[in-house]
Amino acid sequence: MNIENAQVQMRKGILEFCILHIISRGEVYASDMLDELTSARIMVVEGTLYPLLTRLKNAGLLDYKWVESTSGPPRKYYVLTDLGQSSLRALNETWLELAESVNLIVSKTEQHRSAVNGHTPVPTGTNPESPTTDS
Repeated sequence: MNIENAQVQMRKGILEFCILHIISRGEVYASDMLDELTSARIMVVEGTLYPLLTRLKNAGLLDYKWVESTSGPPRKYYVLTDLGQSSLRALNETWLELAESVNLIVSKTEQHRSAVNGHTPVPTGTNPESPTTDS
């Protein structure tokens, strides 16, 4: 298994979801999306964004408008359509289910490793270093 390729594929798999979330906040310029995606380490290749935006527009999930710029040519700002908003809601539900399922599997794996190594598993969300008080 090529780990690097698997990591790239995982990021690509959630790229559309992340783009729809960014656009759902209001009109957004493509370079601002790129900055956020890059800083979140979701995407680092600029050439990936523009074809994806075109595909989402052709699918009816987003639209754009041109806005004059004082510092150069007009800028294209993207917005979600009604279909884009309903699609994002459905994707969000799926994301929450997937995240819960994956976390459950990862948690069980960590508990198993702890048991095999002779350690007592620590329930998620607790700090083993904090003192306990007896009632």
